[in-house]
Amino acid sequence: MEQLLFINACVRGEHSRTLKLARHFLEAYQAKHPDTVITERDLCRERLQPQYPEILEQRDALWTAGQLDQPMFDAARQFAAADRIVIAAPFWDLSYPAILKIYLERISVANITFGYNELGEMVGLSKAGDMVFLTTRGGAYLETGLGWMEMGARQLEALCAMYGVDRFHCVAAEGLDDDRRDRQAILAEAMDRAKLLAEAL
Repeated sequence: MEQLLFINACVRGEHSRTLKLARHFLEAYQAKHPDTVITERDLCRERLQPQYPEILEQRDALWTAGQLDQPMFDAARQFAAADRIVIAAPFWDLSYPAILKIYLERISVANITFGYNELGEMVGLSKAGDMVFLTTRGGAYLETGLGWMEMGARQLEALCAMYGVDRFHCVAAEGLDDDRRDRQAILAEAMDRAKLLAEAL
């Protein structure tokens, strides 16, 4: 049975445009894949601690002792075991909210989500074949030549290579804070693209 992990980093909760886009994708995906088990991690509800010195000290001690079955590594093991990953996060300060960065730091654990071969080369250990990133942006970056300023999707795509996730997909609705644009039409078009992607995976 396929396991889909939904990482919800939508800090405005049910008022979030990004979450609306994500729910639309997940509904379409579940309709096409009724046997898939979707597990949601709500990062706002969980409130994982940043890796302060005392957290890192505990983590390093457990890792050195080979105790990768400890609760501290639950998120990493769950990520590594998922067949598909879906991340929803709004575009904030050219990237995404800090809660997602904290989560990514927690799951980046050697010998769980990635490792090294005998040549010292990085090898991804995650099972997922696809990562889908769903996001909304207030400004229009890609169409105005400012795509180089967008760091969130680019970092997640790079992390796919690190974790061993084969394919990265991004569905973004841009220009939603521009009063000159039809915001409802922009979001509706992005939802159409999300539905098509869900049905194609």
